[in-house]
Amino acid sequence: MSWLTAEQALNLLGTKSQTLYANVSRGRIRAKPDPSDTRRSLYFTDDVKRLAARNAGRRRTEAVAADAIQWGDPVLPSALSTVAQGRLFYRGQDAAKLADHATLEEIALLLWDMRRPLRRPEGQGGNGRPPALTAAFCALAERASTDLPSLGRSLPALQTEAESVLGTVANALAPGLPHLPLHQRLAAAWNRPDADELIRRSLVLFADHELNASTFTARITASAGATLSAAALSGLSTLTGPLHGGAWQGVRSLIARAAAIGAEEAVRSYLAEGRPIPAVGHPLYPDGDARARALLACFTLPPLFAEVRGVAEELVGERVNVDFALTAMTSAYHLPQDAPLIMFALARTVGWLAHAMEQSTSGRLIRPRARYVGPPVE
Repeated sequence: MSWLTAEQALNLLGTKSQTLYANVSRGRIRAKPDPSDTRRSLYFTDDVKRLAARNAGRRRTEAVAADAIQWGDPVLPSALSTVAQGRLFYRGQDAAKLADHATLEEIALLLWDMRRPLRRPEGQGGNGRPPALTAAFCALAERASTDLPSLGRSLPALQTEAESVLGTVANALAPGLPHLPLHQRLAAAWNRPDADELIRRSLVLFADHELNASTFTARITASAGATLSAAALSGLSTLTGPLHGGAWQGVRSLIARAAAIGAEEAVRSYLAEGRPIPAVGHPLYPDGDARARALLACFTLPPLFAEVRGVAEELVGERVNVDFALTAMTSAYHLPQDAPLIMFALARTVGWLAHAMEQSTSGRLIRPRARYVGPPVE
């Protein structure tokens, strides 16, 4: 997360202070009080840069495109989800409000634009096998080489296949009785029935998040006409990175340090080493991750997590995000250590398939150009 002083913002914009304040009042630039001096304000860097680029009109096309790839403006149209006014929306509906009552299966209906009931993914019964990411990788890889390519197929045909692919992932990540909804299957597999409602809420909140890294990867795969299972597999591979679905491990490391030396000393040591505090702040939510708020309101943080949250938010000036909330929930309900990634992967499979179908039916190949910076061409 990055914020600018008024002087820095004015330097980038090349305008008078009155113009800066007008842009804030019109919602074009987000602002917050400066923690070091509440009489002053800080201005969200991305908003200032975006407005400066739009007003200047002098930047080369390739420079604008390069910025767009890194937390910039959308690089392709999608009707599935967006973050607007600090909230996450699925096809125009507030995801946090949907999480109050919906299941992941119902979100699949919404994101996939289904006009018929979703067939419940088939389970393999109570075989005692725990949820395993490796099993999901293997099952998707096996399908990817035998399923039909997505190119040239109708949306109803792709929707039917998406149900099957979701079932394949569910058998690996939420093995259990087929008559149960996925959140109950997962709670039962972990022998934590008391956590089933929070698992349900988490699955809904994680189902999609516009063009994040794994979703963009899945869309690129689908744009080449690959199978839906291949698109889901590419998304799953990207999800495992520590800057994406693997962020929970950074939270665990911070909590472990806090347990050893105290919360404040742990946070201060990260900052003194020039390391970002794991799971604090989010570029799309300058006022706080709406998904984290929706989760944190539903359970009591373990004492050490609560202490780390308080210190981190005070010293960094940003709020904890959903990766922190999910890791804290895992600890509070004594779920397996890899539970955050399991829930993330199961939920986001719905989003990957939605984006893959949207991209496939568009008939467009995603193929950016590179800005060559190598040795001179002879």
